[in-house]
Amino acid sequence: MSYHDNYYLIEINAKKVLKRLFDVTLSGVGLTLSLPLWIIIALAIKLQDGGPLFYSQERVGKDGKIFRVHKFRSMIPDAEKGIGAVWASENDPRVTKIGRLLRATAMDELPQLWNIFIGDMSFVGPRAERPELVGKFSQQIPNYSSRFLVLPGLTGLAQVYGRYDTPPHQKLHYELLYVKNQSFLLDLKLVLLSFWITFRGKWENRGKKF
Repeated sequence: MSYHDNYYLIEINAKKVLKRLFDVTLSGVGLTLSLPLWIIIALAIKLQDGGPLFYSQERVGKDGKIFRVHKFRSMIPDAEKGIGAVWASENDPRVTKIGRLLRATAMDELPQLWNIFIGDMSFVGPRAERPELVGKFSQQIPNYSSRFLVLPGLTGLAQVYGRYDTPPHQKLHYELLYVKNQSFLLDLKLVLLSFWITFRGKWENRGKKF
C-alpha cells in the first residue's frame, strides 16, 4: 500500500471519528436539555386524546441494517390501519392538532436523539426509510441502494433543501450528493440550518423552508 493510500485511509478514519464524536456529544446534550420538552409534549398528547405517547417504526439503516425508531405520536391512534405505509399529505386529517405543531417544528423526532446516541443514526445523512418503501423504491429508482453507504440522518440535504413532497428520485439526488461530498463543515451547516427551520416551524412547509 502506497503512502498516499495510507494517508487517504487515515483521513477517512479521522472523518468518521470526528463525525461520531459530534453525534454523541450533540445528541447527549440534546437528550439532557430537551427533557422538560419531553414532559410537556407527553402531557399534551395524553390530554388531547389519551392515546399512546410514541409511535414505533422499523427503518433501514447503513448497509441495509434494520433498526427501530420511536417518535412522539403526531397522528390519531392506528392512523395506518388498513392502508399501510403512506406519507402524510398536506392538511392530512390523520394528523392531530398537537401533531401539526410537533411536525412543523420536528419535535416529534426528539426520541431519535437516542438512535443517534447509540449509533443507529447520525445527525446528518439520508432519511431512514421504512423497509416496505425501500423495497418499492429499490425496484423503481436506479442506484437507490447507494444511499445506504452511510448512516441515515435526522436531517440532511434532501430534508433541508428539498420539499416535503419532493419525489423520491429527486430526494435521492440530494442524498447521493451528500454521500459523495460529506464533511464535518457540511454537517455543521446542515445542523445549523435545521435549527433555523425548527425555530421558524417550517418543516411541514410545502414551499421553501428558509
